[in-house]
Amino acid sequence: MRSNKNNLIAYVILIVVGAAMIYPLFWLFFATFKDNKELFGKMTLLPEHFSFSAYREGWKGSGQFSYLTFYLNTFKLVIPTVALTAISTGIVAYGFARFKFPMKKLLFMLMISTLMLPDAVIMIPRYVVFNKFGWVDTYLPFWVPAVLACYPFLIFMQIQFLRGIPRELDESAYMDGCNPLMVYVRILAPLMKPSIFSVIIFQTLWRWNDYFNNLVYISSVKNYTLSLALKMSIDSQGASTPWNQILAMSFLSLIPPVLLYFFAQKYFVEGITAGGIKG
Repeated sequence: MRSNKNNLIAYVILIVVGAAMIYPLFWLFFATFKDNKELFGKMTLLPEHFSFSAYREGWKGSGQFSYLTFYLNTFKLVIPTVALTAISTGIVAYGFARFKFPMKKLLFMLMISTLMLPDAVIMIPRYVVFNKFGWVDTYLPFWVPAVLACYPFLIFMQIQFLRGIPRELDESAYMDGCNPLMVYVRILAPLMKPSIFSVIIFQTLWRWNDYFNNLVYISSVKNYTLSLALKMSIDSQGASTPWNQILAMSFLSLIPPVLLYFFAQKYFVEGITAGGIKG
């Protein structure tokens, strides 16, 4: 009886906390159907009248580019970056977790030490290098670091996961004639699905929501991502900003990462839990 009472209390607390966390999303959704006067004049959650004009007008964007262009640009930046990151960080983690090579510990310590570097410290040197390469106003400043596995946290997370996979599986594969690459592709990669999905979710959220790096490396409107387009929409309207249109486009920009997390949360939780407890 006491156990049931404790469970009931726990469920009530979880429901209350969950409702408090998800309320801003509900408010954002219903706010897209209001006009400025209703947004700032009333505190009610539901609008007086439902109208999809904010989505219709907001989708047109400002100037010659609609939000379709900004959506496609975001996908062009995010999808290759995420895919290349998942491949490169997994291979680097495999090397650190399974092989012995000269200065392995030193290189591992050097990689981990880069976690301590604030992004602001390397921003200017990185911009100077990318500018000399002619990569500014392209997506190469995002794609190339992904190819080179420049994400030590994601590498470390996968190393921890790999350390929990028995080496006997590798040895059995070697006995069956597999080379190291085939061992990773056929044996380890399928078992690393939780950690790979964790990498995909982390990198997707980082790149999808990123504003500062996009602002630094992307200068032309035709290459703008959603984060830059939303800021541009606010700046271009002045005092008469149609906030319902801004909120409508903000809500639409949330849908892809939310859906990704919703469908991959099982693997995400498994990857984070396994990566945190296995050493």
